[in-house]
Amino acid sequence: MNEKFMPFLLDFYCREVVTRICEKYSLSEFDAMRRFLFSQTYEMLSNPKMAMWEFGQAALFEIWECEQETGNPRNSQYIAGE
Repeated sequence: MNEKFMPFLLDFYCREVVTRICEKYSLSEFDAMRRFLFSQTYEMLSNPKMAMWEFGQAALFEIWECEQETGNPRNSQYIAGE
């Protein structure tokens, strides 16, 4: 992945996931953004070696939700491989 392209990908996925968080949990954009940016899911997404952008925004939202429910985003069906 070209490192110059990475900020654009992060911006795109952050907007999409935050919008989903706002809609589903009735949070303000600020609160949703804060929850996502301080998550392990975001940390994994911002690591180019993990190639998390390959999952798509719906899957990233599910991974984030799994992290909120279980404490570990790796428990998601997308990562655990159920």
